[in-house]
Amino acid sequence: MAMNEIYGKKLGMTQLFTEDDTLVAVTVIQAEPNTVCQVKTTDTDGYEAVQVGFGHIKPQKVNKPMRGHFDKQGTEPKKYLREIRVENAADYKVGDEQTVAAFAEVPKVDVTGTSKGKGFAGVIKRYGFGGGPGGHGAHFHRAPGSVGQCATPSRVFKGVRLPGHMGCDTVTVSNLDVMRIDEDQNLILVKGAIPGGKNGVVRVRAAKSLNL
Repeated sequence: MAMNEIYGKKLGMTQLFTEDDTLVAVTVIQAEPNTVCQVKTTDTDGYEAVQVGFGHIKPQKVNKPMRGHFDKQGTEPKKYLREIRVENAADYKVGDEQTVAAFAEVPKVDVTGTSKGKGFAGVIKRYGFGGGPGGHGAHFHRAPGSVGQCATPSRVFKGVRLPGHMGCDTVTVSNLDVMRIDEDQNLILVKGAIPGGKNGVVRVRAAKSLNL
């Protein structure tokens, strides 16, 4: 397969030494072989893409609609299903696998994941507002402050930064250096941090800046 994209799980962070004895913090991503479970073409679905599955799932946890989907394609049930857009889906067939070996010669990757959920947060935590004085005489500490005008236009403009739900957003970190590929354990080690908590599903693809 020639896809420059693979899905995996974030295992956590560790550190390793480079050839010049520099200590580098890395994130470990376990990307099991992604198996093509369905090929979508313009004739059948209106666009070109392949559906890949990864992750073991117990047979009793596969519901009837998904079991029928896997049986129709003749593939083993997978815990996760994701879709990858490709230019010519006819070049792929059900059962093909994408492994970490495809990234052996890729120097940089873009990693997309879901950021950690922080719940309902105020403007200081959510946006880094400075807040008011900390003294006891001040009555303004962590509130957002003025959010609009008086009589005209008598409303709060859209997009004003206010307290609200924080986290659980789709975040992409670009141009992360690939430090090591472990094909035996299906691991990709990238320099720096990536979105989400441990065991979170992430998408790893060759950096757009590489124009691959």
